[in-house]
Amino acid sequence: MKKNTEAVTEFEPEFIAGLTKIFDEMIPFNRVLGLKIISLKASGVSGRMDMRPELIGHFISNRLHGGAISAGLDAMGGVAVMAASGARHMNEAPAQRLHRFGKLGTIDLRIDFLRPALGDRFELRANVLRLGSRVATTRMEFLGADGTLLASGSAAYIVS
Repeated sequence: MKKNTEAVTEFEPEFIAGLTKIFDEMIPFNRVLGLKIISLKASGVSGRMDMRPELIGHFISNRLHGGAISAGLDAMGGVAVMAASGARHMNEAPAQRLHRFGKLGTIDLRIDFLRPALGDRFELRANVLRLGSRVATTRMEFLGADGTLLASGSAAYIVS
């Protein structure tokens, strides 16, 4: 029988703080990208990335580098898997659920660049399509400040 993660309305503050700490402090590359979590739910996560000179990929148009987009979407897909996995194991203490993420890793990533990423701020969204016992599959979106879809992605992550 399939477990429903939608039944979980909110994570404990300890779990949210721990997952945010992992994302913000224990993965230094997220700081390089300037990624920040906006929303953390079992059904999906969202984050933001501000444009900075270090992330410019095309010097004439000042558009965001495709590698920054890919890395940002990969990071958000990973945190979506962490949230979905955390929701699946609500019977465990928050610290025990956070310990599960030590083996999480990307095994496949596909990004479709749809439009140039121009602007001062971007929103990233990710949700888990399937959370298996060993592999999770996600979908991600990279949006401009006005909500325009600039890139989309899908990924698979090892969870065990």
